[in-house]
Amino acid sequence: MARDANERQRREDWFVYRFNGVTTARLLFHDGHGRQTPDLQRDRLGWYTLEGGWSNRNPEESSSENFNNGGGDSGGSHAPTPSMSYPATLTGQDFREETIYFLLTARFYDGDPSNNFFCRDRIKFNRETGQPEDPHWRGDFKGLIQRLDYIRDLGFTAIWITPPVENRSGLDYHGYHAYDWTRIDPRLESPDATYQDLINEAHQRGIKIIQDIVVNHSCQYGIRGKVHIDHLPIKYYVPQGSEQGRVNHGPYQGSLGNYAWPNRDDIDNPVAPDWYRERHNTDPEGKVPLVDPKTGETVPKPGYNPGRFFGIDANNLDPEWYMQHGFISGGDWESAAVQLKHIAGDCINLATDRQNVKDYLIGSINRYLDMGVDALRIDTVKHVPRDNLMEYVNAWKAHKPGLFVFGENLVKGYGFGDLGHGDNGPSFIRPWWYTRLGHDPRDPNSGGDSGFAVLDFGLFSTFRDNLSRGSFGGVKAVLDMDWIFGDASTLVTFLQNHDVGPDNDFRFRFKGEQWMAAAAYNLLWTARGIPCLYYGEEIEFMKGAPQDVIGNDDTLDTTGRAYFGDHLTDERIGQTQNHPLYQHIKRLNQIRRAIPALQKGPMSHVNEWGSGISFVRDFNNGESYAVVGLTIGGGQAVSVGNIRNGHYRDAVTGNEITVHDGHISFHVNGNSAGIYVLDGPGKIGVDGAYLR
Repeated sequence: MARDANERQRREDWFVYRFNGVTTARLLFHDGHGRQTPDLQRDRLGWYTLEGGWSNRNPEESSSENFNNGGGDSGGSHAPTPSMSYPATLTGQDFREETIYFLLTARFYDGDPSNNFFCRDRIKFNRETGQPEDPHWRGDFKGLIQRLDYIRDLGFTAIWITPPVENRSGLDYHGYHAYDWTRIDPRLESPDATYQDLINEAHQRGIKIIQDIVVNHSCQYGIRGKVHIDHLPIKYYVPQGSEQGRVNHGPYQGSLGNYAWPNRDDIDNPVAPDWYRERHNTDPEGKVPLVDPKTGETVPKPGYNPGRFFGIDANNLDPEWYMQHGFISGGDWESAAVQLKHIAGDCINLATDRQNVKDYLIGSINRYLDMGVDALRIDTVKHVPRDNLMEYVNAWKAHKPGLFVFGENLVKGYGFGDLGHGDNGPSFIRPWWYTRLGHDPRDPNSGGDSGFAVLDFGLFSTFRDNLSRGSFGGVKAVLDMDWIFGDASTLVTFLQNHDVGPDNDFRFRFKGEQWMAAAAYNLLWTARGIPCLYYGEEIEFMKGAPQDVIGNDDTLDTTGRAYFGDHLTDERIGQTQNHPLYQHIKRLNQIRRAIPALQKGPMSHVNEWGSGISFVRDFNNGESYAVVGLTIGGGQAVSVGNIRNGHYRDAVTGNEITVHDGHISFHVNGNSAGIYVLDGPGKIGVDGAYLR
């Protein structure tokens, strides 16, 4: 940069500008072709290239060294020998080392058609033949076992499956309407592919199993062997305008009772009243008159109160097992009422503070931990007071030391509770509260880490305003609040899941451009937290579709929960694996797997400028140390100061830079990443459409 004051000239393809009487300059460079640097600072002579950043001497004369943002004599130094072996040896005991593939087992891959099952709601009929197709319960453990190698090839080391316990509901394929926590639903198992077989097969491939569990609610029919919720057998229900024996609804011919069971009734509860159990074992056609003990009316009767078959009477629930405060409505979702009232007609809140409920749920899940389940995900945690929930979590951790447990606390904002930032909900129902032990809603540090992790809805909620629009703007504001959590490095991060997507309408799968998704994954795989991918994201599966049924006539094939197995057949799996996002995510998994700093290192030096973001990940005080720069849109230079000196290698390009003065600059291609690792392994994986 300097020799004669105010001199400007071009010399051997270098543009020279000399400042007179200036000791420090703030500046940026633009190459005239759409690439420009971020704001730079320089306090001495130097050479700058978009590809290599600052150097103290002409890089063409000393291409083996690249010095950034300041002085320091090369002294003839050479690249040091890496102090850590890469890829690093993993402990297997720290779940931050994993990346998670989340799937709805019943919608993933069908290995055994004999256990397929149509729920009585939302049946899809072929328009030409009128025959039912696409069973709700379609994927199974056998199919998942057959495609474990697909998930392993994609690079994931843990699989989160939806609750596998036995369910009962009109639409229970997803597993969130538990009826018996002690049994695996037979619609998932085969004689040669049980739940234990799945666990064993996954472990043989180095894959961990995360079991999704529900603590706060049961289905609307009670709990087998424990408590019965009053209903009439479904086989006696006759729609208005019809008559018994003439129901025409796919496989439910003649009756809406369970078509797969000879008695056409699926509530086989031994604690049901005598009259119910007698009818459960007799009259499969539902034609013998039955007097409703509650009203004295006789069924079957066309149009008779559907609530007596499918709903509940919240005023007559057993207080030994259930809450007694009615249903959530309106503002209840943002108040203490959310922890007292029932979620919906098929999600009836359990009295989680009662010892009998604790004993049942804790004991049931302990059995699966004994089978080899590696981690637990808890559904709808904000419906259970934190201290009460921690009784369950701590009991499971005591049963299986080192167990990783995380939960879902869905918010549509940052979730900072009483700390403000536009959040109108109290802290005691917000995600951060569950990761802490204190009881001051305005001071997270009043208590330490609870040891319970949560899905990172705060970061996710920003994506509607940034990554879905091609920007990183606003990401730093959320990351700056990481101190609020007990341990932000255990947050489970995601772009979408079975309930939500990141676009302005919360209900839809990601509908942005492919390069935006790639940039989002770059962030999720390099920032703090444990990345989680929802099945099919790797090929933009059902892009823009609603995550769940919305309209009255919607069926699963039109939603984000559509059957994925068609893309995993022997004929099509190669095409699936060649998708640009599949290859992108695969490489991100390879890179993260090799670098402990990206798994477990605290995050610092966060700087975000809309089209880019940079930060440092430092694990164990420099044992593994990475400087990360990400771009979205066009390529640009990234500069980071106040870092460790030494020799850095980029895991994306293999470029090498030696830092002597605590500053580094490097160029990052559009929608790509620079991951400069101190004494690192160099380039990891193969260039693709976005990492290059």
